[in-house]
Amino acid sequence: MQFADLYQPISPLVESKAAAVKLLICDIDGVFSDGRIYLGNNGEELKAFNTKDGFGIKALINSGIQVAVITGRHSQIVQQRMTSLTVPYIYQGQENKLIAYDELKRELNLSDDEIAYIGDDGPDLPVMEKVGFAVAVNDAHPLIKRLSHYTTQLPGGFGAVRELTDLLMLAQGHTLGSEGTSA
Repeated sequence: MQFADLYQPISPLVESKAAAVKLLICDIDGVFSDGRIYLGNNGEELKAFNTKDGFGIKALINSGIQVAVITGRHSQIVQQRMTSLTVPYIYQGQENKLIAYDELKRELNLSDDEIAYIGDDGPDLPVMEKVGFAVAVNDAHPLIKRLSHYTTQLPGGFGAVRELTDLLMLAQGHTLGSEGTSA
């Protein structure tokens, strides 16, 4: 199966960048969620996550690609969701995302070319400028889209992460379907 059969055509450059990825780093708000934050009367915070994105993350991990999240906010909801998806590297409250990025790169002994990052807005820019494969969700800020090597067809919170996991897996010769478990 070709990626273009599912989503959109990709250039040979995008395919080669995706084939080199050993670590996918994701932002949360605007990427795993649609960017909206629901606040209850008692201060509780709610976010919606797409199960398709979750399935894609589990499938990616099962195929041998590492996954991390770096987010500027801190939320117990994010901790719970990422833990349930078996994401081993969860960095929250990161005003300067480059600190977490450099730590991950060092800990996993990776080069910039072996790392992909998916983001949607200004705080993602410093990391996206360093990684080998920068990805923007479809509804990202125009500056982020201009900087990215690939822009998803789907918006954040509505399958953009799954689209990227499918791209990475297909570029690396993995089949789609049963690699993950319920998400």
